[in-house]
Amino acid sequence: MVQLPVNLIRCRDQQIVDATLLSLAENHVADFESLWQDQLRQFSQEDKYWDWAFKRRLTINNVNYECYAIECEGSTQGLMMLETQSHRSWFYSGKRLVYVEALSVAPWNRQQVQSPPRFKTVGTVLLEFSRLRSVELGYEGRVGLQALPGAEGFYERRNMMRSDIDPDDLIDPDDEQLTYFEYPPLNRPQP
Repeated sequence: MVQLPVNLIRCRDQQIVDATLLSLAENHVADFESLWQDQLRQFSQEDKYWDWAFKRRLTINNVNYECYAIECEGSTQGLMMLETQSHRSWFYSGKRLVYVEALSVAPWNRQQVQSPPRFKTVGTVLLEFSRLRSVELGYEGRVGLQALPGAEGFYERRNMMRSDIDPDDLIDPDDEQLTYFEYPPLNRPQP
């Protein structure tokens, strides 16, 4: 069970506030379903149909999946699902990595939904935690993911390496084409 203190930035006054990164629990799923989902649909967000209850069940039954949430000021601010054992680097042949299956921030933390957002750095904190898990697992900080089109800029701003060839497209070319991003190992030059 993870419980890690983290910091977010409250946008209305640019103050750093305390938050907690935790293992995903039923209350986080309930927040997604009761507080997030209607707004995500109303603003046509790309993750509006994600099923966090299913993702949580998957982590309970499979040791290679992990789900996390960030709580701040009494509610869930962000969610992330990782796969930790089955993915390999696209840029470093044969090297394992942590794969971000899903990363989502609360609608009130998105500029497209609320201006100014309530908090910023939620997605960044989750992504940084995925690198920490990669180091803990011996993968040297390598993290990979496929970005929804609206999130590509976020990952580019985090200096992730980009490949317009999605590794999953090599398996199923009829699958939705998403841009692949990957963090290189920490303290190593990019290929």
